[in-house]
Amino acid sequence: MESTKKEKFSNSEDASSMAEFSGQLNNTPVECDDMESGTRGVPRHVAIIMDGNGRWATRRGLPRLAGHEAGTENIRRITFKAGDLGIKYLTLWAFSTENWRRPESEVQGILRILANAIAVETEELHKNGAQLRHIGNLDGLSPELQESIHHAIELTAKNERIVLTLAFNYGGRAEIIQAVQRMIADGVQPDEITEDLVDRYLYTSDLPEPDLIIRTSGEQRTSNFLLWQAAYAEYYFPPVLWPDFGPDDLERAIHEYQRRERRFGGITSTASAETVGC
Repeated sequence: MESTKKEKFSNSEDASSMAEFSGQLNNTPVECDDMESGTRGVPRHVAIIMDGNGRWATRRGLPRLAGHEAGTENIRRITFKAGDLGIKYLTLWAFSTENWRRPESEVQGILRILANAIAVETEELHKNGAQLRHIGNLDGLSPELQESIHHAIELTAKNERIVLTLAFNYGGRAEIIQAVQRMIADGVQPDEITEDLVDRYLYTSDLPEPDLIIRTSGEQRTSNFLLWQAAYAEYYFPPVLWPDFGPDDLERAIHEYQRRERRFGGITSTASAETVGC
């Protein structure tokens, strides 16, 4: 399996914050017949905010939990498609720290659906070479669910086709706070703190930073997802609700990513040449 060592630059709801993404929000449909026609290769790490399950159900006159069931069923086909495209790391946000604020019946329903999905899908994912990982805080979950997650991680630990990370009971701010708390507990001094050190204390310490973050449903905000890791990620906001987000939609997202030029705070090669010529 290729090294998971972090690579530097491998990779808000207010108007001023979203303005920073203004160059990243062009979701014009593109043809996907030739995945090699873009200006760069397939992203190494794609992360998805799986949004729109409840709205999907409501539009069909179904209970909200029916949308969560449909969304969970979509995980397998998107994971397999990502592997087919050559994506090495796929991170899916399954349950946020803020989701606990929802009605108790919905929360327990979501947890039940996710627990069942892990039990049912793990073997199939294992057969297809997916390695399962988890980021987030498992505290507060039932012992049975925690054991199910640990079993899935252990069973698939040696698989190398694609690393599927489930962000479960995850929040970006909570992750950073816990990283700081652990540094203090370990006696880290202020002048010893660097970006690389912070990286090592995050849940994602053994994952590369995301190259592309997709949020389905058309909502254009980050909602506390991978706040530290997403510093140089490209964003893509398709209007499709998560249960309807299919393999073709993933191809469109990758093709759009290939059309963009990532500058990491610098300037484009074209702009650089023009400056030299002045």
